[in-house]
Amino acid sequence: MQFLDFEKPIADLYEQLTKLRENGEKSGVDVSATVKEYEQKIIDTKQQIYNNLTSWQKVQLSRHPERPYTMEYIERMSTDFVELHGDRNVKDDKAMVGGFANLDGETVMFIGQQKGVNTKMRQIRNFGMANPEGYRKALRLMKLAERFNKPVITLIDTPGAYPGLEAEERGQGEAIARNLFEMVKLRVPVICVIIGEGASGGALGIGIGDRIFMLENSWYTVISPENCSTILWRSWNFKEKAAEELKLTSGYMSQFGLVDGVIREPVGGAHSNHEEMAAILKVQLKNTLAELKQIDPDTRITQRIEKFSNMGFFEER
Repeated sequence: MQFLDFEKPIADLYEQLTKLRENGEKSGVDVSATVKEYEQKIIDTKQQIYNNLTSWQKVQLSRHPERPYTMEYIERMSTDFVELHGDRNVKDDKAMVGGFANLDGETVMFIGQQKGVNTKMRQIRNFGMANPEGYRKALRLMKLAERFNKPVITLIDTPGAYPGLEAEERGQGEAIARNLFEMVKLRVPVICVIIGEGASGGALGIGIGDRIFMLENSWYTVISPENCSTILWRSWNFKEKAAEELKLTSGYMSQFGLVDGVIREPVGGAHSNHEEMAAILKVQLKNTLAELKQIDPDTRITQRIEKFSNMGFFEER
């Protein structure tokens, strides 16, 4: 188990619990009662810490190396997943994955950014930062789902679209803009879930849907706290302040009307119990799909357009 800096009290309790069990096995003494006390202490400590997280701590949680990524959610929530590759133009972008799967008897199209689970895979997946061909692949799969009248579910987890020279040469901005234009007109139900990082146009490129949800410890904003700090203060040292000022957490996004709901995570965060987190998300997806299927496609499109047209607010002084 890996622990973040603010999780040190939890790490200490786990260490003490491990030593207690080892001593009990060596000495043959029954320590079950004490073990239960420590287990309850761990639960209480987790609740105390996770109920009082700062914005920056939630950003750290969204990047936790043990947090489940898109492919794991697909594998845990569905069966018969068939991954589809390539944008039919340049190449197959490993940072963007997608394909048809069976969600409790219903065929759906899953699309999402995928980060690597180790150093080699992170390089192959480009740390979840898609190139233009990734967004064009996503759009191809959405159009395929529309042709067969299958719902689209996108799982968003990216620090942003890839900002490299070659990405700009191949039309990164146009690819994302085209997705926004086309997604708003899709005639099938579209559900978008921010499962980790939701940064900038990289997230928005697969983030236009009938319902937008965020996991409790995810974030969604135009720029990462580090880059915001660099622009405003010429240093990364103010990233915590930037995270607070950006109002990027799920609570603020729901309050501002930018997302339709916040999906709770298990105590200790999604990384602490992958199975439970996937089960919670699956229930939300099934209930939302059942709701959206009752709405006429033309009505859904109209509501989708109005939803995004009405986002944002300002004050005149």
